[in-house]
Amino acid sequence: MATQENRLQGRVALVTGGGSGIGAATAKRLAQAGASVFVTDVDAASADRVAAEIRDAGGRSHGAEHDVTDEAQWERVVGLCVKEFGGLNVLVNNAGIAIMCDVFEMSLADWQRQQAINLDGVFLGVKHCVPVMKDMADGGSVINISSVAGLQGAAGLSAYNATKGGVRLFTKGVALECGRNGWPVRVNSVHPGIIVTPIWDKIDPTMLEDGSNNYDPVEMSAEAVPTGVAGQPADIANGILFLASDESSYMTGSELVIDGGISA
Repeated sequence: MATQENRLQGRVALVTGGGSGIGAATAKRLAQAGASVFVTDVDAASADRVAAEIRDAGGRSHGAEHDVTDEAQWERVVGLCVKEFGGLNVLVNNAGIAIMCDVFEMSLADWQRQQAINLDGVFLGVKHCVPVMKDMADGGSVINISSVAGLQGAAGLSAYNATKGGVRLFTKGVALECGRNGWPVRVNSVHPGIIVTPIWDKIDPTMLEDGSNNYDPVEMSAEAVPTGVAGQPADIANGILFLASDESSYMTGSELVIDGGISA
């Protein structure tokens, strides 16, 4: 019987955007639970670093450069994962960006870039990973990282709302398609609130040139979060571990909200 320590023993997980923040914490948490973890990131060095840290801690991991908007790279990465670890059971579609900008001033290029990473990347992950996962003896679990911004609107984040709301409903549709096809693949979304990650250093493109773009999630949480506390990447990683494990075996098409009460 699986224990809390080895509940993902024998499973293989692929985590996108795994070089920092929620992705890095998730990759390490899944490895602690026994999974072999394929870490990908557009920053190859950061993916390799996280994979090396997992190996140094006694786990199995491999890192790879990965632009989630490139379909050919998805084909390569999934092939490498299957070759390295023998299959795929868990997909964590975590890679994403946030651009804070009044939608009436946003460039089409920024709109399309954010859509490509946040939504197209999730679509491509599902398209290329589920066909592998459905034939695995232990089945599969797809975990798409949305946001509290996928549940409610926010001024200045309308375009981001569009991507994360899209991830939420895409997740539900894919869950129903997998069920209809009789595939043992569950598909759920996770909705973080204000989490202390590097995303806050890049959110406002108008501030990038002068270096003033540095939102403080701790200060923001003191005002915006009912508990008054900012979340940590580990808080989200623990929720993802639950969805990756058999403990959530009756969950599909659902939302796991981890936001300190913001959406309440």
